[in-house]
Amino acid sequence: MGRIVVSIVGVLLALWMAAGRWAFGIGGPLTWWYLPTIGLVFAALQLWLAHRLRVTALRGRRTGRGTVVSLILAWLSALGFGLTVPDLTPEGLVSILSLGSGSAFSVDMSIALCNPLGIVAVGFAIAALVFSFADARDPKPEEDEELEEPGMVPHPLA
Repeated sequence: MGRIVVSIVGVLLALWMAAGRWAFGIGGPLTWWYLPTIGLVFAALQLWLAHRLRVTALRGRRTGRGTVVSLILAWLSALGFGLTVPDLTPEGLVSILSLGSGSAFSVDMSIALCNPLGIVAVGFAIAALVFSFADARDPKPEEDEELEEPGMVPHPLA
């Protein structure tokens, strides 16, 4: 997974999480809270991860499975968060999912789901970043690669 792809998709998903409701005509004043908090944090994590992927590649290492899986799960959770996060409109709190169904129950369920999805998205983004640090490390020496043991030191009076 290339660092450019991670940068572009990560920033787009951060915008989706913070202001995606505007594309559906239900943007409101809560966006001004979501942009500097959720959007900025998620974008910063994604850009930092893109940098770490570059460091891993420059060191001749491969990006590990943990990094890729954590990143994909972070992206899926961010997509779900953008669908369920509410914004304040003249009709009250409305999310993209509740806009489609129109029931009060779906508004409540969207609000109930958005917080865990946001926490999981940021958590998996942090996990992907931690895994990327581990991917770039030098491997541990194997037991067979240990240095030769120097013999005993000669006695100074001998």
